Amino acid sequence: MPPKKGANTSKANKSKSSEEGNSGKEEKKGKTAVKVRHILCEKQSKILEAMEKLKAGEKFNEVAAVYSEDKARSGGDLGWMTRGSMVGPFQEAAFALPISSIGSPIYTNPPVKTKFGYHIIMVEGKK
Repeated sequence: MPPKKGANTSKANKSKSSEEGNSGKEEKKGKTAVKVRHILCEKQSKILEAMEKLKAGEKFNEVAAVYSEDKARSGGDLGWMTRGSMVGPFQEAAFALPISSIGSPIYTNPPVKTKFGYHIIMVEGKK
């Protein structure tokens, strides 16, 4: 019985702390999942083209639909990804990014290189 009470208390504390303001320190500490979108290209030249489109003000999901070689139909949306479920450089970049929107994305620049290719990553949420 005591472990259940402890578990319930910790859940309550988590929701309470997330309701109290989100300072920069809280952002970096304790977040275990990110809602992430990406544009993935095998070739660096193609990812750089996509980067130029973003710099010109095009929406992230629209650029992803045209350029990404993965998840293109869903605007690059990977959904909620937990810490430990992503490859190292991708995960580091995703958790380092601030939350932004597809209309005015804050994304990795330069693109992140992984074993899958080159990624432009943006984060829509953290929890």
